Amino acid sequence: MRINEGPSYLARYLATAYALLIVYASLHPFTGWVHNGAGPFAWLVMGRPRFITTFDLSVNVLAYVPLGFLGVLAIFPLLRGRSAAVTVFLLSVTLSAALESLQTYLPTRYASNVDLAANAAGALLGVLVGAAGSRLLLRDEGLQALRYRLFSTGGRVDMGLVLLGLWLFSLLNPETLLFGNGDLRTLFQTPSGRLYPAEVFIRVEAAVAGANALAVCLFVGSIMRPGQPARLVMLVILAIGLLVRTAAYGLLFSPQELLLWVTPGALFGTAVGAVLAILAASLPPGARLAVAGSALMLAAAVVNFAPENPYFAAFLAEWRQGHFLNFNGLTRVVSAAWPFAALAYLMSLANDRSQRRNGSDWGNSS
Repeated sequence: MRINEGPSYLARYLATAYALLIVYASLHPFTGWVHNGAGPFAWLVMGRPRFITTFDLSVNVLAYVPLGFLGVLAIFPLLRGRSAAVTVFLLSVTLSAALESLQTYLPTRYASNVDLAANAAGALLGVLVGAAGSRLLLRDEGLQALRYRLFSTGGRVDMGLVLLGLWLFSLLNPETLLFGNGDLRTLFQTPSGRLYPAEVFIRVEAAVAGANALAVCLFVGSIMRPGQPARLVMLVILAIGLLVRTAAYGLLFSPQELLLWVTPGALFGTAVGAVLAILAASLPPGARLAVAGSALMLAAAVVNFAPENPYFAAFLAEWRQGHFLNFNGLTRVVSAAWPFAALAYLMSLANDRSQRRNGSDWGNSS
């Protein structure tokens, strides 16, 4: 069975993005830095923290499993097998130790050698799984082959797939409307206390969900190979997004509130957005990019200028984030930045298409 000897740029982008997410989550909220007199490595010889739970240990282990797994895939074919596993493991532990040392200067964080051990255990598990599964993932008949079968080649498309993964990650933030990324209202003044009828919020939610569903579906279609079942893949990605949203509500709130996000506005908007995306898939590529970018801008505008839903705000006010405080801060920043990063990406695709078309026209005229 022939193995793909080339590097997986998608794995490298994903590993880099995930490492940055770990850095953000570990140092959030990046404020209150202070030198408390302890050295940066004093935590290495400290005893077991008084306040540590099984949940904390589990999170610290699980957080580094994807890092080790993606690292082994990202370093291939520079290093393989045992060499790749050892190198990625040591790099992961070094990253964890550096972040623990930085946490020494954050009063809201607690540096601990127990955390380092848990992170190391997660990284070890990840590199073992990555080393064992790399042949399956990187062989010509593996998942990488599916990526090249469905999506166009090139590093730019890999970056688009990373953005798509970050979109799914942003849905883990329960503080937004369904697909309601790009909320920057915390940077502006507090909204007025004017009361609006419930119908207004239903329309707002429908507009946000519909415009974003349309934009994401066309985003997926813009990086797919011609001749592939673009409409089917669009709907599958949308369905995965709804499953992620459901899992987030069950995990962050309670199993009884799995479907709390299911509202008339969310369902109607998603359905309309999906139908419009299926119809728009027949448009020329340039027109699809324009529609996707316009839908992203429309959704971001509605999110930021719409009044705050007092019913949803009252529900969130009773939510105790607890262990998920730093995780929610991470999903919040990804959610806020995603539509603007996606818009920049779509504009770069449109610019490339324009340059290729102009170059072709120049060649024909010559």
